[in-house]
Amino acid sequence: MDELARRSFVAAVLGAVFFGGPAVAQNTTAGGVTRVALKGYDPVSYFTDGVPQQGSAEFTFAFDDTTYWFKSAEHRTTFAADPEHYAPQFDGFCAVLLSRGRKVEADPEAWTINNGKLYVFSGKRGVLSFNERPIDIAQRAGENLKQLR
Repeated sequence: MDELARRSFVAAVLGAVFFGGPAVAQNTTAGGVTRVALKGYDPVSYFTDGVPQQGSAEFTFAFDDTTYWFKSAEHRTTFAADPEHYAPQFDGFCAVLLSRGRKVEADPEAWTINNGKLYVFSGKRGVLSFNERPIDIAQRAGENLKQLR
């Protein structure tokens, strides 16, 4: 989604959230199935609680072609105010495997916050690998994500 369209979408959803409209827009993959990032874990909880907390389908928000679940309306509002800060990098796919050209869903329990950004991995070993070369891995993962979309 281009930057202008994404910002317009975020503004529309914020308006709906704050003025009584539908809670959230849904998104779908090519197969018609909604993709929920982080296996339903609340991305804000990584920052506020220091541990991942399971979200609820009751509190959702769509951003960057991905739906996020939250444990509370407060966390959803926090995310909606600054999704670039709270959303996991690379749409919640494993940063290490993405740097190697593979798009794999991450384990929400394998994570780190580096330079104020949330990164998730397919397993705990990914955290160790990432921490050894965060700039290199993040740069390659970003390049590969563009190609794999």
